[in-house]
Parts: sequence; C-alpha cells; structure tokens
Amino acid sequence: MPLTSFVPVAPDSDFPLENLPYGVFRPRSGGSPRVGVAIGDYVLDLAVIDEAGLLAATPVSKRGLFNQDSLNAFMAAGPTAWQAVRTVLQRLLAADEPILRDAPALRDAALIPQSDIELLLPARIGDYTDFYSSLHHASNVGKMLRPDSPPLFPNWRHLPVAYHGRASTVVVSGTAIRRPYGQIKPSDSPAPIFSPTRALDFELELGMFIGPGNALGQPIPITQAEEHIFGFVLVNDWSARDIQGWEYQPLGPFLAKNFATSISPWIVPLAALNPFRCAGEPQEPPPLPYLQSVQPGHFAITLEVWLNGTRICQTDSRYLYWSFAQQIAHHTVNGCSLRPGDLLASGTISGPTRESRGCLLELTWRGSEPIRLADGSLRRWLEDGDTVTMRGWAQGEGYRIGFGAVTGTIVPAEYPVVH
Repeated sequence: MPLTSFVPVAPDSDFPLENLPYGVFRPRSGGSPRVGVAIGDYVLDLAVIDEAGLLAATPVSKRGLFNQDSLNAFMAAGPTAWQAVRTVLQRLLAADEPILRDAPALRDAALIPQSDIELLLPARIGDYTDFYSSLHHASNVGKMLRPDSPPLFPNWRHLPVAYHGRASTVVVSGTAIRRPYGQIKPSDSPAPIFSPTRALDFELELGMFIGPGNALGQPIPITQAEEHIFGFVLVNDWSARDIQGWEYQPLGPFLAKNFATSISPWIVPLAALNPFRCAGEPQEPPPLPYLQSVQPGHFAITLEVWLNGTRICQTDSRYLYWSFAQQIAHHTVNGCSLRPGDLLASGTISGPTRESRGCLLELTWRGSEPIRLADGSLRRWLEDGDTVTMRGWAQGEGYRIGFGAVTGTIVPAEYPVVH
C-alpha cells in the first residue's frame, strides 16, 4: 500500500511520500535560497523544520545545512545522515502524525506551494563526468559513423567509457540554450568554416550526484560505491553534432558539448529508487573483478522526450549496460578523488526500438530519416524556438517516484561583432 501524507498528493504526482526529492529554492516573494523536499504540489522548507527542532534525532540537527544555497554540505554528511533525515521527514509528513499537521503556524511557514518558489541549481558542481554506458546507443553510433567496422570499439565491453565535461555550463531546467558557434566541416567544403551549429541535438541521460567522495589515491570499491550516491537527476547533454564530427578525433568531445548541460532541479534519493532495482543488459565478457557486483545495480525508470509537445522518445534506464556503481568504481580505480556535489551522467540512454533511441542523431539516423511532429513539421535536428522536455519516473503500486522535468528552449546563435 502507498504511504499517505496529510499533504494532498495526487495519485499521478511525481512527489509522493515515498519520494521526497531534495532541491534548492527561493521564494518568489523574496528571501535567501534554502533546501527543501518536494511533497505533492508543495515544498517542505527544511531550514524551518530544523530551526523548530524537528530534526533533533538526526546527526545534522542545528548545523545549518539547510539554510544554504546548495546541497553540498548535506551531501557530504553521508548515507547515515541522509537516512536519518529521510526517516524523520516521512514520519513528520505522515497522515497520522500531528506534530506538523496540527501546528498551523509552523505548518504554514514550512509548507510552501511550488507555484510560489523558484527552483535553483541544487549543488555547486565541482566536476562533471559524462559516461557512454548504453549498449544500444553506442552500437547505433558505431553503425552510423563506422559502417565498415564493428560498431563497438574493442574496449567498450571491458570498461565504462567516459569524458570529462564542463561543470561551469551545467544549468537548471528552464534555462534557455543558445545555439553555439564552432568550426564545422561541410562535406562539400575543402576546409572548415566558422558557423553556428547546423546539427543541434539533445541527449537523454540520468545523472547522479556524489555524496562524501574519496580521498586522492583511495579508490572506491564497487561494494561501497552506492554509499557515495546522494541521488539522481534527469540530464540533457546538449550536443552540436557537426562541431563534434570535426573536432572529436583524437581526443573526443570539446566545444560540441561544453556549451550547455541541463539538469532537473529535484534530486531523487537513492533510497526512493531501491524498490525498482532490476537487471541491466547482460555483460559479456564478464567485467574484471573490480567491476563485478552481486547486487543488481540498475533501475527500472521510464524516460521520455517531448519536442514541442510531441513525444518522440520513450525508453528505460534498464537499458544501460554499465551500472552507476560500476561507473563510480571505474572512475576512482586509479585513485581519482570524487567530491560532494560532483555530477556523473550516464550517457545517452537508448533501447532496442526506434522510439527508444535517446537522441536525434539516432532517431533521424544522422538526419537521413526526419521525424514528424504533431503540427506536421519535420525535424532532422533542433531548430531555433524548439523546446525539449524530458521526464522520468519509476512506477510503484499506487504511486510513482518521479523526477519532474528538465526543459530547455533553443534561442538563436549570437556572436559578438568586433569593430
């Protein structure tokens, strides 16, 4: 049976009592940013709850962790503190618990309609790593770009491939995305030209925020990897495919990806997703011992992409080949240190069918098979004015663990003219 809160929660809400995702918000009426959790159509102000002494049973009580403009300090507190706070919040918000329910002044101060707040970037992101963990995505890309060779490079089934992204351009949902300039090499041109991208794309991904992290030189064993996962967000790793095609050899993505990455504002805790664990894609050959885990490390999360109101993709995170725990274990096996607030993204998540392909590169097969939107227009790549919305949820019995949405609208390129 689903849990019941005294706060109204619709059956199809992304934010039931089983979820309680964390975010950073600011009241539209003014005031400083602070940390809250989503419950139904409301946000529970954790700074107010903490000041009232209602978190006294937790290790973080009265430490000021929630009266801040980021979740980094709470992320650093670790899984024991996260679970203690989650347990208290689920009890405080329960339908049969009077402490908050029957205290009108405190309740009205602590519970704020989400329509009255502005959601901010939830963390100070020091580092951002983007993986390449979907077998179907990597295979499709290989077939397009290397039709006369095996679709996967020899290393792909042996390790989680990744590149380091640009943390300074990670933005919260709703931020406009400006079409980037760069060098592109048209097929009919003998030399590259400087131009706005003509092949702007989205990539549907999940991202995880790191909690405590590890000291330099101390790898995180795969058996302990999930102790460092604070929670998950939706990620849109915007990509300029024509810029990427010219620049990526031999060192990989650079300007084609570092201009913007959008994330959803609510961080869904790992604890909320534990009931939805599942097996991922079969791993053959078996990975090396440091990447082997006995616990299922994948999750059944439905993921969708909408373009200007037309759903163009539905896939599932179960299609990932490399799990999040494997990504952390590999990232740190050489002693690389992760820090609270670091963001690690899965890479594009694609499934075995056309509709489950998680980017336009695959959906239109590199632009050769355009898709038709509900208004009759065709798309090979994103056009100025297009709005991309991604949603995700894990469906339980009588409730869903949702991520909300990550949205971005493309605005025209703009390059300063030097006189």
